[in-house]
Amino acid sequence: MNKSQTNIRGFRRYAILFSVLLFTGIRSVCGQIMEPVKWDTDIEKLSDTEYNLVFTAKIDDHWHLYSQHLPESGALPTVFTFENAGTGYAVSGATVESKPITEYDRVFETDLSYFENNARFSQKIEVLEDDLSSIHATVEFQACNDESCIFDSKEFRFVIDKNTALPEKDGDVAATEKTPSAGDDKNFVDTGSANKGMLTIFFIAFLSGFAALLTPCVFPMIPMTVSFFTKQSKNRASGIRNAVFYGISIIVIYVILGSLVTGIFGADSLNALSTNAWFNLVFFLLLIIFAASFLGAFEIVLPYSWANKVDRQSDRGGMIGILFMALALAIVSFSCTGPIVGTLLVEAAGRGGVAPVIGMLGFSSALALPFMLFAMFPGWMNSLPRSGGWLNTVKVFLGFLELALAFKFLSNADLVLQLHVLERELFIAIWIAVFTGLTLYLFGWIKLPHDSPGTHISVPRLGLALTVLMFTIYLVPGLWGAPLKLISGFPPPMQYSESPHGVGYARGGVAGGTPAVFPEGAHAGPHDIALFTDYDKGVAYARKVNKPVLLDFTGHACVNCRKMEERVWSDPAVLQRLKNNFVLISLYVDDKRKLPENERYVSPDTGKKIITIGQKWSDFQISRYRANAQPFYAITSPEANDLVSPVGYEPDAARYLQWLNKGIKQFGLQENDL
Repeated sequence: MNKSQTNIRGFRRYAILFSVLLFTGIRSVCGQIMEPVKWDTDIEKLSDTEYNLVFTAKIDDHWHLYSQHLPESGALPTVFTFENAGTGYAVSGATVESKPITEYDRVFETDLSYFENNARFSQKIEVLEDDLSSIHATVEFQACNDESCIFDSKEFRFVIDKNTALPEKDGDVAATEKTPSAGDDKNFVDTGSANKGMLTIFFIAFLSGFAALLTPCVFPMIPMTVSFFTKQSKNRASGIRNAVFYGISIIVIYVILGSLVTGIFGADSLNALSTNAWFNLVFFLLLIIFAASFLGAFEIVLPYSWANKVDRQSDRGGMIGILFMALALAIVSFSCTGPIVGTLLVEAAGRGGVAPVIGMLGFSSALALPFMLFAMFPGWMNSLPRSGGWLNTVKVFLGFLELALAFKFLSNADLVLQLHVLERELFIAIWIAVFTGLTLYLFGWIKLPHDSPGTHISVPRLGLALTVLMFTIYLVPGLWGAPLKLISGFPPPMQYSESPHGVGYARGGVAGGTPAVFPEGAHAGPHDIALFTDYDKGVAYARKVNKPVLLDFTGHACVNCRKMEERVWSDPAVLQRLKNNFVLISLYVDDKRKLPENERYVSPDTGKKIITIGQKWSDFQISRYRANAQPFYAITSPEANDLVSPVGYEPDAARYLQWLNKGIKQFGLQENDL
């Protein structure tokens, strides 16, 4: 054997070895147990009876962990539970988290908050019994990247050591929490997303302040108040100074109101409050009352005795008198500003943190600005339009907006309780009715109690009427399944509807056609594929019809699973295979329904307690395929024998079809059966 032949044989051996290693590596990637989030814990002593339980998440590159505060029908939030809370110890307030990133998600059609690289959560607890030695806690979470999602849970044990020294004090303030430094991860110091959210609140509140300014309760007071300052002041400089202080006083009054709301409910509890079904129902009723007031049914006024007492105090003169004048403005104009302020506080409360304070700062700044500017430049008063019927038109316009917004809170409550009373079609129909009424009002075809008689409408009112009419027409296709991106986040999501495909849709794509008949135990899945969620029933049916099984390990909140269903399963060739050649069994690993007591167990693979349906299917995936990410697809025979290697996220429809065809042929179907 010559040297060249030896080299060739050696090269072949290395090539074969490399191929085996490559194939093994590919298989391991497809079937590995992913752990993109690593958790660490710490306990911080605050006092002899108070502690902070700290959870720190280290998140792998290109993965993200979701926040605790997410809208309904979206991704799954991170949830902390504390075993036996109230016995031996009490949980104080909500779990505090570091600043998340918030972005619009096109799949769930709403804003979602998440963390990258790092996240920190802390829960304050109070020890009630001296013999308490430990606390057990559990975190359930969802993490995703561009291809996969995992749904997992971790259990923790915190040891209470009463001999731990209290933290040293810096001045008069104890260092009760670790303060992120400039060198920490961006989620701890990058508040750009939060600042952006607060700027949005400020801007909306600022515009609302201008809207309140153009109501019959406030607008006529501008010339009266400015005239008072210019006449009572000794010179123009003192008039300007007094007017500026008057404006600042208005801002202070409303900021104090926002601070009271934050202080009463707690900055960290407001977001949780906004997702509570019963509070959303209360908000709905409040906004209905506000809308009825604006439309002219009645006026919401504070007791006249309050206004009289404050007005007497304003006669004292000086800075104290000016401060009481500002308070008198807030009380007298409450019938117009109250509903706007109330709505702003409700909306801001949904953002949590100091959002109510920021909202009131924006609102009061817009309200106070004209008083200060017109005092500085009295000549501008001549350019102000005269008071008249147009002020009531502004008030009624705001009433219709309040009415439309009210149903957003009713929808939130319905989503939380999953009552399916206010589904997407009904919500859109209500908005169409509300904005049709507003259109008719602006055109002058509807008259309300406080409207002035008139023979014509102004050009600005006509322009506004046409704009509202266009918006109303835009809403109509939403009844037939149009996405309505302009109002995304307001109506319920597409899947929360009477007909997820839109009103008038007929299965099979034929209008008025006969609905498809599904096997017993199956229902309509994506694109009307017959879908089983009961594994045993699906396998029994596959055995009956002699077809291979497509196991779909998925999740209700799995973003990439929805992408596969929308972009790959919708491909005509793929859809034909799924409908005709497979029995589809979807196993939802995030199903929170409890298993019967006799079906619960401890996983021999992970050691975790399996108490929900989702945990059962997740454990099934881990034990059989050594994988825990979704989406995950496997093709088996009815006897549960794997026919081809499983695959995960595969956005290429042609390659996914090739994989399906390979599974069909392995099952033994002939070419003419395809």
